[in-house]
Amino acid sequence: MCSKISFRALILLLLPVALFSCKNSGTGLRKNITGNAGEVVVVISKASWQDQPGEVLRQSLAQEHPALPQDEPLFDLVSVPRNAFKSIFKSTRNIIQTQISPNVDSARVTFQDDVWASPQATVIIQAKDKETFVQVFRKNEDRILNYFLDAERERLTMNYNRYYEKGIFNVLSDDFNLTMKTAPGFQIAEKKENFIWLRYETPDISQGIVLYTFPYTSDSTFTEDYLIPVRDSVLKANIPGPAEGSYMATERRIDPLFRLRKHNGNYATEMRGLWRLRNDFMGGPYISLAELDLAGQRVVVAFGYVYAPNKDKRNLLRQVVAMIYTMKFNNQKENDQLNRQMEMEFPASSDLVESP
Repeated sequence: MCSKISFRALILLLLPVALFSCKNSGTGLRKNITGNAGEVVVVISKASWQDQPGEVLRQSLAQEHPALPQDEPLFDLVSVPRNAFKSIFKSTRNIIQTQISPNVDSARVTFQDDVWASPQATVIIQAKDKETFVQVFRKNEDRILNYFLDAERERLTMNYNRYYEKGIFNVLSDDFNLTMKTAPGFQIAEKKENFIWLRYETPDISQGIVLYTFPYTSDSTFTEDYLIPVRDSVLKANIPGPAEGSYMATERRIDPLFRLRKHNGNYATEMRGLWRLRNDFMGGPYISLAELDLAGQRVVVAFGYVYAPNKDKRNLLRQVVAMIYTMKFNNQKENDQLNRQMEMEFPASSDLVESP
């Protein structure tokens, strides 16, 4: 169902998308970016694309996206020879320009934002020969992947900051003491004490976010062995399937990808994997963020899922991920003070990776 997953790709992930109006040269307006979410235009000669430079680019940027039920690349790559790189391509959202020539003085990688359009991410890789190109790319591989993944996420976040369901935002603020910006069209499917189910439905796809809270009692809370059974009990009780006796659950036959991290400075864990319906045949990918509200002595879990049979799911999942990571506690100032005290007492806790 799922082939081997690159854990580093998971570490680098952090979230498809809309176009934005932005400010530009001379007149104050800049072109909007074009192209599809998750697409990278690679400006490279045909010979280099078919040789080592193209191979290393494909191995990295087009590697399998982690935790999806079918093979999908991290990015969709479009190779364009330099003489064909004209205005139609220059407004693309993500661009890699290569220069492989004996005239290059020193191998280097350059990152530039908004060169021809906005919000645009552009990387220039220069090397004197193909062997040096591979070396400089490998040395900077994580930075390049992070740069494009961050750009994809930031475009989504920018869009959700402008356009979001204010009714859901207010309900979460009033009843759950937190906020989250969900895309227009999301609705409240079910709401109970310490539980809410948000979803967006079309005839072809379903995206959902299940948010629930429970008291914080122990550090062992932030482990797979604790979080998955709690999640499954919440899903079984609240997310029924269409067939009688069916309900949502974690797919246990595939190990989840799990990592400790920080979110907004708070201790958190992220899990990615697959979900399924018990007693039925539906399923898909999920993202789960469990975050400690130390001031409120509670754990808040945001579980996001996608159901899109016979369709690609990468961009749909990235949308859900971006929404979940807009979550903020209303009492974050109190949490900031407590987190600073914790870091003074336990300095190792400050080594956790901060999520976007």
